[in-house]
Amino acid sequence: MKVLVLGAGLAGVTAAHFLARDGHQVEVVDRQSQAASETSFANAGMITPGHAFPWGNPNAPKILLRSLFKGDQALRLKLVPDPQMWRWGLKFLAECTSERTRINTERKARLCVYSQRKLREVADETGIDYNATRKGALFLYREAEAFERGAVRMKILQDLGIALTTLDPAGVVAREPALAGAKDKIAGAIFAPNDESGDSCLFTRRLAQRLESQGHMFRYDTQVIRFRAEQGRIVGVETSAGLLTADAYVLALASESPKLVRRMGIDLPVYPVKGYSLTLPIGPEHRPPEICGVDEGYLVAFCKMGNELRLTATAEFSGFNTAHEPGDFDGMIRLVKDLFPNGADFDHPKYWACLRPMTPEGTPIVGRSRYENLWINTGHGHMGWTMSCGTAQALSDLVAGRKPELDLAGMEVPP
Repeated sequence: MKVLVLGAGLAGVTAAHFLARDGHQVEVVDRQSQAASETSFANAGMITPGHAFPWGNPNAPKILLRSLFKGDQALRLKLVPDPQMWRWGLKFLAECTSERTRINTERKARLCVYSQRKLREVADETGIDYNATRKGALFLYREAEAFERGAVRMKILQDLGIALTTLDPAGVVAREPALAGAKDKIAGAIFAPNDESGDSCLFTRRLAQRLESQGHMFRYDTQVIRFRAEQGRIVGVETSAGLLTADAYVLALASESPKLVRRMGIDLPVYPVKGYSLTLPIGPEHRPPEICGVDEGYLVAFCKMGNELRLTATAEFSGFNTAHEPGDFDGMIRLVKDLFPNGADFDHPKYWACLRPMTPEGTPIVGRSRYENLWINTGHGHMGWTMSCGTAQALSDLVAGRKPELDLAGMEVPP
């Protein structure tokens, strides 16, 4: 059958791939001029089941409260007059108990492990080059007390079968020699040997190109306006290019998804969380890290992608706002110079900010809506690169009437 996929980011293009592999004719619609031009454009690049913790945890409310008075918090709250933000925020706070954190961590970890396996299958099947590096990931701690807490927290992931080990400063430098100059500033690290990294934008665009070469259609520069529904089914989508029709429809418009279906009685608990991204060129004279990682003290991620070094930081609750200025990235610049003083060319940065489509639980929403032929695949948050292939496979299973291998408990579409 013909399936119309709304959204050409990671969630949409991977869904299109798995649907096409099942024999469906796929058409993808996006408002940008090419795939992966928004949330999937310049993310952290890390594929990390070893860091599958939700943002909602017992410490999050205190951090958000402090952020109203201190601008250096990893989680930031900016007061905006948006009722949807406050409704979402109350649901988020409800997920910040110890019990809900444990449940959400387990669900997220299972999805991440499954999705990583599916990503590798796609990479092997298609031969797409996306600057993949499979050398593990380092989660660095500056203070001994924080390192001890991190070692205790990692046990929940170890119990789910995720390989994690602790390293002392010497072990950190042995794994990543580029950190030798910062050895005395590091109390230790957790190493996830099976984590990896790669350029999600490059992957998504090359996967889209492959689908086009197979005869599937991509409509770019096309704004989605509204669904048309009759008797419990979608009969078309009104767009700036006219009415588009199909047998089935997949909603994968990230933070824009709730807007499109709210008027149809579907309340998707997805809200944008702003993230900042900094990309630095690497020359032959530089010594960048070869292993991706996160400075847990500042929650800044670093990842080498070909001849560039990517840094990402901050989760800012500020509505649909992607504005940024160079000063917003000063903290990231200071940190990368501290850890990797010769890691890249600091004089030619590229700045970016995007909206991550977050659910209160930290897991995405996947499944059939109340409309018989409308399927939802959205809410992947800050780990869309890690989780997208898993949800795409599960979605294609559901569309085909197969029981997904992945347990989708907690990821269902609201009634």
